[in-house]
Amino acid sequence: MHILSVHNYYQVRGGEDVSSEAEENMLREMNHTVGVYKKHNDEIKNLSGFKISQKTIWSRQSYREIQQYITTHHPDLIHVQNFFPIISPSIYYAAQSLKIPIVQTLRNYRLLCPNGLFFRAGRVCEDCLHKPIPYPGIIHACYRESRLATTVTASMLVAHRALKTWSKQVSIYITLTEFARQKFIEGGFPPDKIVTKPNFVHPDPGVGSGAGGYALFVGRLSVEKGLDTLLTAWQQLQTPIPLKIVGDGPLAEQVKAIAATNPAVEWLGRKAMPEVHHLMGEARFLVFPSQWYETFGRVAVEAFAKGTPVIAAKIGAIAELVTHNHTGFHFQPGDPQDLARVVQSVLQQPDKLAAMRHTVRHEYETKYTAPQNYARLMDIYHQVLAAAPAIR
Repeated sequence: MHILSVHNYYQVRGGEDVSSEAEENMLREMNHTVGVYKKHNDEIKNLSGFKISQKTIWSRQSYREIQQYITTHHPDLIHVQNFFPIISPSIYYAAQSLKIPIVQTLRNYRLLCPNGLFFRAGRVCEDCLHKPIPYPGIIHACYRESRLATTVTASMLVAHRALKTWSKQVSIYITLTEFARQKFIEGGFPPDKIVTKPNFVHPDPGVGSGAGGYALFVGRLSVEKGLDTLLTAWQQLQTPIPLKIVGDGPLAEQVKAIAATNPAVEWLGRKAMPEVHHLMGEARFLVFPSQWYETFGRVAVEAFAKGTPVIAAKIGAIAELVTHNHTGFHFQPGDPQDLARVVQSVLQQPDKLAAMRHTVRHEYETKYTAPQNYARLMDIYHQVLAAAPAIR
């Protein structure tokens, strides 16, 4: 099979970028031809506001280049990972004009919410979910803290809702969890066009010992990731356990300042993936304190692969991935007292935590390996290609 993978990279590399590349590499390993059409948000630095808005709503360049690729290479289908903001939905129409079906992975909530997170002012926000025009997002400057940038994003959403782009131009949508699927259905997407397929971890990083004697956070240092909750909880622990924090982001200075005053907190900054996996494997548990819905929770699945249980906020997709008292423990999102309570309880049950390492490793082996993911992806692709003549 020949697949064209389309992805718009973010300025700060994240889970969407990693997962997209992992999927492409998996397909190549299985002897498929994978072409790539990539753009990077660094290009925005060289564009005027007018040019950015033009590209976001309808990029003529992307339309031409996708048509050219199809004409030259004849892919069987196009798999869109992310088109926002530079590539734009124009690529759907380029594919449709040449009878090539589209698969779209929904890796964030951008098609329902201007900032893609359902998160504003430190809390979950669904103000735009049921509105034909997402004006609350404009009022609150939800995208890049700019009313102009949010207006451009909202205009893209409104224009393509009016054109019925989301319902007519895409053959199948993939969500990473059932929670995300239900949220898109609630937002008006056709249920029969949305299937679920999780992310995966490949190659298998191998099981760790869990003997490091520390807790671990890995991710973007930002409010929606629950850093405030995490740091406050660690100040309240009656029996401190060392906390290692891996990552970078807007709250880096705050994390650095707390690490300088609290000997139980250590900020390690960014680390290469092999080192991150090693840290995961030696951690007693990973903390996933996110305060937004998430669409998946790749870090949690990486921890499962290393045999490390996860203490997770009971919210969105991560609450679906982590089963309380089975593969980890839940706490109330945004509640540092509850997180501290759960951590204290876990520390008092070392035998249970050790036994849980086998359970979480089994969870990885049965749900999140490359062979299982590949089989599911092929089912989706074959479903799309079987229906393609009717679509055309």
